[in-house]
Amino acid sequence: MNVKDIDWSEVWKSQMQRSREGCLSRDCALIWDGRESALKFWKMSQENRARVDKTVWSTDVGPRSRVLDIGAGPGTLAIPFARKVSHVTAVEPAAGMVSILREKMAEEGVSNISVVQKRWEDVDVSGDLQPPYDVVIASFSLGMKDIRAAIEKMQEASSRYVYLYHFAGPTSWDRQWMDLWPLLHGREYSPGPKCDVLYNVFYQMGIYPHLRTFRLEHSQRFTSLQEAVDTLSPQCQAATEEQRAVLRDYLGRRLQEENGSLVLPSESIRVKMWWEKSE
Repeated sequence: MNVKDIDWSEVWKSQMQRSREGCLSRDCALIWDGRESALKFWKMSQENRARVDKTVWSTDVGPRSRVLDIGAGPGTLAIPFARKVSHVTAVEPAAGMVSILREKMAEEGVSNISVVQKRWEDVDVSGDLQPPYDVVIASFSLGMKDIRAAIEKMQEASSRYVYLYHFAGPTSWDRQWMDLWPLLHGREYSPGPKCDVLYNVFYQMGIYPHLRTFRLEHSQRFTSLQEAVDTLSPQCQAATEEQRAVLRDYLGRRLQEENGSLVLPSESIRVKMWWEKSE
């Protein structure tokens, strides 16, 4: 096959479909619907404030800027952005994440964030949002099956910049699930599409983004083995006692003791892609 004949948005769809089937035909984002899991995500994000601060600092915004944060989670970026800009719209479908986001907004006295509790695929730009936005950003939240349509909608909402963050190559948790999935579910685990496919989608759309690649170490900390099992069971869908026993054995071999905590080491290669819209 001639490489020019490849439809890279279809490649993305195919890889995303295989990944979702690996989640046993379940929306993997549902793990964040619960308040407890969303709160743990928030606490984990606060342990890596340097990465968050750098993301906000390196985005071209000012006091009058308007920002659209897609897949905003518990406000990891939305709240820091809100301190620097005039308005932030946070799009986040998971009920648990939205609950923590609103809670943290109240705690920190942030009032210039509007929340849209929808999947990006279901958002109507003119009906649900307040466009245009100087910056549209999606940070490690590109779980859309139709990535081309998702990007086109981002372009529609933005008046100037689009910033996307994604992964390059298999992550440490990809490798972790590759080890565990056959033991837990009797099938191979298929990771989602990475930045190589994404860049080719851009290229076919006539978008030629800037790229910056960086390594990020991002370990998870637990007070006990039981907490680790309870936290990771929903992510790998270990529902039965037999499956949880497999997970417990795996974590017992992987967790490392550090300053009174149990640490699951994690690292990944990540990519920042951004561009300024042409007139």
